[in-house]
Amino acid sequence: MSITYHAYQFTVKALGELPSSIGVDILIAQLGETGFESFIETDDGVTGYINAEEIHESLLDEVHILSSPDFSIFQTTEAIEQVNWNKEWENNIDPIVVDDICTVRAPFNNIPTTKYDIVIEPKMSFGTGHHATTHMMIQHILKDSWQDKRVLDMGSGTGVLAILAEMKGATSIKAIDIDTWCYENALENIERNNCKNITAIQGDVDLIENDTYNTIIANINRNILLEQIPVYSKTLITRGTLYLSGFYEADLELMNEACLKDGLHYDEHLVKEDWVAVKFSKRNG
Repeated sequence: MSITYHAYQFTVKALGELPSSIGVDILIAQLGETGFESFIETDDGVTGYINAEEIHESLLDEVHILSSPDFSIFQTTEAIEQVNWNKEWENNIDPIVVDDICTVRAPFNNIPTTKYDIVIEPKMSFGTGHHATTHMMIQHILKDSWQDKRVLDMGSGTGVLAILAEMKGATSIKAIDIDTWCYENALENIERNNCKNITAIQGDVDLIENDTYNTIIANINRNILLEQIPVYSKTLITRGTLYLSGFYEADLELMNEACLKDGLHYDEHLVKEDWVAVKFSKRNG
């Protein structure tokens, strides 16, 4: 039996200093918390897909950006039959190249000449490399040493960052995501890239409380990161490294202060489209 989905087509126009792309990112994040399963960005906004059974009268009440004075957002809705997500992916996603060193591509794209070639079929998971936060986390990984490291990728999505960490020499990697689809998709991508040192697990931060890591990657969102920083600090070895992303440059000071309280010191950060990816180090036991 086919599943009926509804497609919500949002047109996003910036009214203030923030670019429309920021509005689209915020809209996707907030829609994702209400039950929308997948998104396809368009030239002027985004289309979100949700199972018809999940639709109710107050569905969009918590999508606060719809009433933001910084953006004008217009929406239309239509019922459709079950979407062929893989076909939509093929029609809308091009490979990306990061710093001329790493390519993230779909299985149907041509094989690149870059040093690192990551094949990702994301379906409905986050982490194709196209989003600014994933792109910057890839940049951090490319710059630093990962040889023989024990690594945690928290909120791993498609597994793209864990896969690159293994390609860079990490020998023990745990990739954790709370979402069932992300977990299953990560398993597929780990196999697709012939990775041997990554263990994908479905769950939350409580799974790592008794672990120790040389390096932790967490590309989630500001509020979850603030909650989980104490656990990251506890499980990170002295002189270990923490990479955080999923928040805006305006929140950088707040994140720095939170990390410092737990012995995590700011090293450097990257900025792309008002998003940041920050590197911290644990200098005290």
